[in-house]
Amino acid sequence: MPKMKTHKGAAKRFKRTAKGKFKRRQATHGHYRTVKSGSKKRKLRQAKMASKPDEKRLRRMLGG
Repeated sequence: MPKMKTHKGAAKRFKRTAKGKFKRRQATHGHYRTVKSGSKKRKLRQAKMASKPDEKRLRRMLGG
């Protein structure tokens, strides 16, 4: 049986933490920043964890 290939799109967007969870960036931070307030932009800068239902799919895509 051949090895599973890593999903390169997911590998660029998600990083694994030491406890095995997946870290992700916040959406809507890339554009329309003049409209958003400073506090909103600061909050969007922080990384978030991927949701529980997505973890199974991410584990399959990233091999782990």
